[in-house]
Amino acid sequence: MATGSQTKEKTGSRIKEPRQYNVIMLNDDFTTMDFVVSILVDIFHKDPVSAEAIMLGVHKSGQAVVGKYPYDIAVTRVNNALARAKKEGFPFRMTVEEA
Repeated sequence: MATGSQTKEKTGSRIKEPRQYNVIMLNDDFTTMDFVVSILVDIFHKDPVSAEAIMLGVHKSGQAVVGKYPYDIAVTRVNNALARAKKEGFPFRMTVEEA
């Protein structure tokens, strides 16, 4: 016996873009410029020209935004950079802030 009623399912889903966070590099007087450029190229995938421009911006103004990433990626890259700096003996500093 058929009931004659139909059920409609709502199948739409909303996908939100993840929040973005700025990775900010801070200046210090001990970390070498070459090391900073290598971090920007190796970990943040910047081309050498952009890496040098960012490094000079940090040097002149005290800090600069390196990139904008979802939280997990931002924190992972910062932790990788800080671990490498610690291994090489530099007091290098970076922070993550909501964009």
